[in-house]
Amino acid sequence: MFRTNFTFTTRFGLIAATALLLGGCGSQTAEQPAELPTAAPVAEMPTQPSAVVPTDVPAMDSGSVVLPEVDPSTVTGDIVSAGSSTVYPLAERIAEGFKDAGYTGNITIDSIGSGAGFERFCTAGETDVSNASRAIKDDEVAKCKAIKREPVEFRVGTDAIAVVVNPQNTWAKDVTIEELGKLFSTATMWSDVRADWPAEPIKRYSPGTDSGTFDYFVEVVFNKDKSPILAANPQMSEDDNVILQGVEGDKDAIGYFGYAYFAQNKGSLSILSLNGVEPTFDTAEDGSYKLSRPLFLYSTADIMKAKPQVASYINYFLTHVDEEISDVGYFPTKPDVLDASRNAWLAANGQ
Repeated sequence: MFRTNFTFTTRFGLIAATALLLGGCGSQTAEQPAELPTAAPVAEMPTQPSAVVPTDVPAMDSGSVVLPEVDPSTVTGDIVSAGSSTVYPLAERIAEGFKDAGYTGNITIDSIGSGAGFERFCTAGETDVSNASRAIKDDEVAKCKAIKREPVEFRVGTDAIAVVVNPQNTWAKDVTIEELGKLFSTATMWSDVRADWPAEPIKRYSPGTDSGTFDYFVEVVFNKDKSPILAANPQMSEDDNVILQGVEGDKDAIGYFGYAYFAQNKGSLSILSLNGVEPTFDTAEDGSYKLSRPLFLYSTADIMKAKPQVASYINYFLTHVDEEISDVGYFPTKPDVLDASRNAWLAANGQ
């Protein structure tokens, strides 16, 4: 688990990379509850990155909805957030900008996985903001309502799950979704997937079960059935750096995590295309890259009313996210989708 507490003026290292894909949820979304106030139609490191800026992200209008201007130097009170390790570097970047612009309070950001983040937000009621790389589920909404919290969803960008191998792996360049399923379930040797691949044992690395990245991977690759991948007993961790180091250190390894982690480490990893499609802004946008998904923040109108600093932080996030998201390693969402998130903020704050 990563935890960032912006108590000091020291700046934390951010992850760079390519701007992630547009899917807060679109056709690639998990279980969107109908009654949830939603900011958009739905369609998880803290290390110093090298500046990897994607070249395939088109210039985009950042939307027409303008939120009330926030002066961070006038904002007081602390902010507590937790959730997706994928959203973590983006949230850290925005929080750093909020701090640099004059905010003197504390912003806590815990990287514990989307599911664990919703537990803190909807069951324990401990956090002001929940960061997620999947949409909130019906049962999580019910838990929120049980403690009198009505989640409001803010779509902030798009990620692509990168499937990565060691650079010494010279045989695997492109796989089908079915082959990817075998690699993370029944196959024990690479040659079990394709006869011309080496008869070497597959070393699997996966985010943990609290991760939204795990949830989305299972949804797409295994039709929401966790049992095949769990039966294969991969090395699992909520810390994406564990996966990174595992794949870096073994030529027979394979793993997956948010695209930003790959973009930051392009020199030490190779990425697989899926069904002949590489992850880019366009392939995430049109859904042809099957492992693209949306990125979200969640809060409630009551929290933002009781803690104006939370409303100001989310306002600042939605206002400045398109200025930062590509450098962090994700793809911006469409202007109309971002506008929907801004309108959700306005509605939640009575404006």
